Amino acid sequence: MAYHQGYGGQGSKHRGRGPLVPPAPDPHQLFDDTSAGFPHAQGTPSSGIDMGFNTLLADPMANMAVAYGSSIASQSKDIVHKEIHRFMSVNRLKYFFAVDTAYVTKKLALLLFPYAHQNWEVRYSRDTPLTPRQDINAPDLYIPSMAFITYILLAGIALGLQQRFSPEVLGMCASTAFVWVIIEVLALLLSLYLVTVQSDLTPFDLLAYSGYKYVGMILAVLGGLLFGSDGYYVALAWTSCALMYFLARSLRMKLHPSLVPDGMGHPRGGGRGQTYVTLGAAACQPLIVYWLTFHLVR
Repeated sequence: MAYHQGYGGQGSKHRGRGPLVPPAPDPHQLFDDTSAGFPHAQGTPSSGIDMGFNTLLADPMANMAVAYGSSIASQSKDIVHKEIHRFMSVNRLKYFFAVDTAYVTKKLALLLFPYAHQNWEVRYSRDTPLTPRQDINAPDLYIPSMAFITYILLAGIALGLQQRFSPEVLGMCASTAFVWVIIEVLALLLSLYLVTVQSDLTPFDLLAYSGYKYVGMILAVLGGLLFGSDGYYVALAWTSCALMYFLARSLRMKLHPSLVPDGMGHPRGGGRGQTYVTLGAAACQPLIVYWLTFHLVR
């Protein structure tokens, strides 16, 4: 019994007081697992966010603000799309490239010999202008774009013959020719706005009319390369006069006076503004052509 009491009483108490032995670590484990000490740490923040979001949605003023903001965003999107389609519509752009070989041949002849042409009016079909292949008076962007590329190639040849060719000089020549046309289009748009001339001209129309000068620039540079400075000035004079006549007659048919009455009940003077814009646009052509070509001929 003494042995049993010592084993069941004091012996068991001695075993209860002993330190807890931790389990042997896994030799393949690199870091200790401490996630057991934080059983509810991950669930608490998400529940707080959900409660705040639900409270925000339950507020009627917040719902009204969200709906109003969505309405404004939708209206702004529609306005932006409308303006983009107004100025950069694909269908409108296709209209200016609807050409064929016969139209290109006749239009080039008209640009160089416009004095015998009689009817300058653009024809319409159900309030829609006919395509360039159907009407020689309709503006197009095919001839200006092809003439621009030809002018750059011809400028590279001229610079190469003069031992002045470099990619930087050719790039500067191309960018200068393009920027001048953009400046001319913007100046025409501003002039039409300032003189309150009522017109159906679009930026693409003005870009087409301004781009026709590249045809004259090509002939001027060719005259300079083949016949020297004398040939250059003769070609420059002929193409400049033809271009001024063509542009004056074409813009005259596209512009017309504004019929909006002024404060005294009389029609506003739009005829004078029409004349100023037409003559100003035509008079600038020789200056721009000379500025963009004189350095290519020596």
